[in-house]
Amino acid sequence: MATEAKTGSLAALWGGGGSPYRIGSKKFGMWLFIISDSLTFTALLVAYTYLRMSTETWPTPFHFSPSIIFSTVMTLVLLSSSLTMVMAVHAMSHGNRGGTVKWLLATMAFGAGFVVLHMSEWMHLINDEKVTAFSNPWNEPLFGATFFGITGLHMTHVTIGVIYLGVIATGVGRGKFTYEDVEVSGLYWHFVDLVWMFVFPLVYLMSVKMH
Repeated sequence: MATEAKTGSLAALWGGGGSPYRIGSKKFGMWLFIISDSLTFTALLVAYTYLRMSTETWPTPFHFSPSIIFSTVMTLVLLSSSLTMVMAVHAMSHGNRGGTVKWLLATMAFGAGFVVLHMSEWMHLINDEKVTAFSNPWNEPLFGATFFGITGLHMTHVTIGVIYLGVIATGVGRGKFTYEDVEVSGLYWHFVDLVWMFVFPLVYLMSVKMH
């Protein structure tokens, strides 16, 4: 009887109207985006690492203060935002829409804080170190192009993420979005945070000015 019941349930599942892999279209689409975007960041970081290792005169412009301090604080801010995002998903799983909105707003605040800190660090490099995307004091134009390209692309992802979470928070507050919507936004946010965990050591820590 148990075997017949199992066979019947499988037949019903594959007979249409169900998802055999038990994953919603929104989550599946987000995973496809994450995989494709991972390839983009991987290619950029591999190219940057190759250039740094193959160029003997590769610049090391990052002083401990303020660049490394700023980037370390930015890392802590993003790690904190991952925690608040987890709490938002947890709250939504228990039907607590008010708590979900509060945790999403906290995540957005951390994301905005990251962008502000990043822009401040950029301004220091541009104004004080005279490093731009096209020129720098060491005559290594590829350094500026790769640095601003990688960090700028990541910062764009964070900015989009803050807007995305704002839309989700608004929808949740109005009772429109479901748990899946919050979970999918969490996948995007954790991906953005994970990318920074590679950018921080490969771009910043490996180019620290030792003297």
